[in-house]
Amino acid sequence: MPKGILGKKVGMTQIFTEDGRALPVTVIEAGPCVVVQKKTPEQDGYAAVQLGFGEKRERLFNKPLKGHFKKYGVTPMRYLKELRVEDIDSYEVGQEIKADLFSKGDKVDVVGISKGKGFAGGIKRHNFHRGPMAHGSKYHRRPGSLGAKGPARVFKGRKLPGHMGVERVTVQNLEIVKVDAERNILAVKGAIPGNKNGLVMILTSKKAR
Repeated sequence: MPKGILGKKVGMTQIFTEDGRALPVTVIEAGPCVVVQKKTPEQDGYAAVQLGFGEKRERLFNKPLKGHFKKYGVTPMRYLKELRVEDIDSYEVGQEIKADLFSKGDKVDVVGISKGKGFAGGIKRHNFHRGPMAHGSKYHRRPGSLGAKGPARVFKGRKLPGHMGVERVTVQNLEIVKVDAERNILAVKGAIPGNKNGLVMILTSKKAR
């Protein structure tokens, strides 16, 4: 059954294995999360749980969110995310989910929002090749001809300079190297998307289901 938890990216470091190898790992503060709402196939058409994570002053919530949390008798949380599940009966509203949900050696997929890189040209954004650098060309990093002489318009989907980053990114099949249940810390081998303190979702890897 797929498992999942919300967390906060703390940063990267390295862990040394028993044979002396240094493993690059990302440290994630995973949970504690609270089950705010259960969604059932009979009422909502699908089975999912709504998880809450992170603290936030109650006066900063708007009235609809305050009412939502009050309805289920849960303390207001900063983040709300849905997690699709198969066995909805194994969850209860108000149930707390911590980092010990996962174990060392588990394979996970990590979902986050990538770092924003501002306005970027075609070479950086789409790996375009640059133009010739010699003989007075002066046309080195521009996008070039857009084609479509007949329709006289630019077709949708054309790769062009523009805003880069701030996209939902999933890194698949990462290994959990260490679990610190007391401090709700997960150490995941490799890099994950997003800035420090960014929200991430840790899910059972699709390849391991």
